[in-house]
Amino acid sequence: MRGHRIADVAEQSGLSSATVDRVLHGRPGASPRAVRAVEQAVAELDRQATALRLGARAFVLDVVMQAPDRFSGAVREAVESQLTVLRPAAVRARFHLRESGTVDDVAATLEGIGRRGRTSHGVLLKAPDDPRVAAAIDDLAGRGIPTVTLMTDVHRSRRVAYAGPDHDSAGRTAAHVVHRWGATEHGTMLVTMSRSSFVGERTRVEAFVEQLAADAPGLVVRRVTDADGLDASTRAVVAAELEQVTGPVGVYSVGGANRAIIAALRAKGVTPFAHVGHDLDADNLALLRAGEIDLVLHHDLREDARSAIRAVLQHHGLAPGAPLSMASGVQVVTRHNIPARLAPR
Repeated sequence: MRGHRIADVAEQSGLSSATVDRVLHGRPGASPRAVRAVEQAVAELDRQATALRLGARAFVLDVVMQAPDRFSGAVREAVESQLTVLRPAAVRARFHLRESGTVDDVAATLEGIGRRGRTSHGVLLKAPDDPRVAAAIDDLAGRGIPTVTLMTDVHRSRRVAYAGPDHDSAGRTAAHVVHRWGATEHGTMLVTMSRSSFVGERTRVEAFVEQLAADAPGLVVRRVTDADGLDASTRAVVAAELEQVTGPVGVYSVGGANRAIIAALRAKGVTPFAHVGHDLDADNLALLRAGEIDLVLHHDLREDARSAIRAVLQHHGLAPGAPLSMASGVQVVTRHNIPARLAPR
């Protein structure tokens, strides 16, 4: 167990100390789910132990996300990179990540955090904009556990702040680039979303459509959505949509899965006149370097994570100021200006 206390593993996993003890010592009575939870908790503590002194009780954040692994992995890395940047608290994070699921699944995760009470000092949340999620956020607030929405907001909730990109700016920037880059007066723009219930993605698309109508009224927008940003489902819905399309095709990939989108285009014999993606995750970096996509609209996940953690600390009076929503700027990245931190060594 690399020196981790049973109490730390229990707090990280959300299990009882007795259950953790059974798992760690190979005693009967622990379910496979408990074993996986302990293994994940120990792995998280291992990663974070180099940056934290766990002799004292840590300030614990729960990170709850519904997103493809390629993106949630990038967010995990960003959050863990900021755990010791903000003082005076020693901050530890535990992660509740799922690639897909129902709104009720997300609400149940938040309710579980609330039931554990004081083991959580705050929640960083990427989830659909839904009344059931808002109600779970409100319940956490009533228990003294603040929520900061991350990357996408949840309206009509008692979240204390939003940290993430300026989605309206991102959508308008995408429209401007497509208009200038594509240099075509007529054609079809495929706009792919992971879920229409994510308010951030909706805002991007609404801004994109409005700006494109002003800049390039001859381009027709066709939306493809609710494939969760996963490769297999995204390829299927894009392939189905391409059966209805003729003429030049461009892509604005709001929800990711660009490898799948490219595969569907190639199967149809289509070369897009412009392909714009979001976020410099590992897939998009590789595609950008290879010239498979034209550009990526990038926002600094580390900046977003830092803003989110600081908002939770401010809520508890451990950092100066009051929690405020912070929208990070959007950078246009081609293969020629990849940020140095992400460039190959």
